Amino acid sequence: MTPWIDDGLAAPLRQRQRRWLVTGAAGFIGSNLVETLLRHGQTVVGMDNFATGHQRNLDEIAAAVGTEAWSRFSFLNGDIRDADACAEATTDIEHVLHQAALGSVPRSIADPITSTQTNVMGFVNMLDAARRANVATFVYAASSSTYGDHPALPKVEEVIGNPLSPYAATKLVNEIYADVYRRTYDFAATGLRYFNVFGPRQDPNGAYAAVIPKWTAAMIAGQEVVINGDGETSRDFCYIANAVQANIRASLAPTDVQGNVFNVAVGERTSLNDLFSQIRAELSNHQKPYNRPPVHTEFRRGDVRHSQADISKAQSLLDYQPTHVVGAGLQEAMTWYVDAERRGLLS
Repeated sequence: MTPWIDDGLAAPLRQRQRRWLVTGAAGFIGSNLVETLLRHGQTVVGMDNFATGHQRNLDEIAAAVGTEAWSRFSFLNGDIRDADACAEATTDIEHVLHQAALGSVPRSIADPITSTQTNVMGFVNMLDAARRANVATFVYAASSSTYGDHPALPKVEEVIGNPLSPYAATKLVNEIYADVYRRTYDFAATGLRYFNVFGPRQDPNGAYAAVIPKWTAAMIAGQEVVINGDGETSRDFCYIANAVQANIRASLAPTDVQGNVFNVAVGERTSLNDLFSQIRAELSNHQKPYNRPPVHTEFRRGDVRHSQADISKAQSLLDYQPTHVVGAGLQEAMTWYVDAERRGLLS
């Protein structure tokens, strides 16, 4: 698997071995961060409670990076809602990449209490533990859902609307707490507002699976693909390589850049109808043809109609430059999903 770090980031990572904590390490984004850091000589502590993460993701990393790199990884089976576990995880850590959360707008609508306990109290537990441990940098997964009902495109960090779901509310509260900790304790936490991140290890199973892995698994199995609404809803789909780059750049950014919130995306819009066509075409290139038309249902509660990021702030302050647009990302992702199907991971 591609290590996803360009020469501009590989050099500072190689300069010395740092100690990183990745929460949600067995999940989609977390596992890709763990693998990238290990491939570049870093020491990593992973934390997860396997609520949505999988042991198979950690096993895949171990097989991919080799014995020496894997020896630099240690794992804590813990829940971010447990303050003691957060304190243990942050001991002797220099950089925190906080990815652990309960994602999904529909999940939060169905169970707002658990989403709030995890995404708000869990976030504060980890933020406070990191502050007390005097970590050098704290970078956390924020969300484009924070823009809520604000209609303007592209989305600019300083202008948001009202949250449209409990999930969006929890991610907005994360940003509020991060700002309070900056002003109250002089502890800077940097937020990355992800826009529909996709790629290898994103779970296609379960009621709250994201659209790309869910559709991909359905097409490979010859099953029905459901599009919510007319299919003209659009998103700024962001390949995992871009999210990994943003996390590392934010972690290594100068002190005066820490504490900001940044959009992490490509800066383009793709409709669901176009996404369907692109996934089908990529699977056809892997001899996995899909000939069924999509089934359209009602629009989903809590969803925004269109989403597109202005990434100029991240480009300017973090030197963030997306390496993969949607098409290039889908090419790499489909290779992984076809292989995952062969290994029986999509059932």
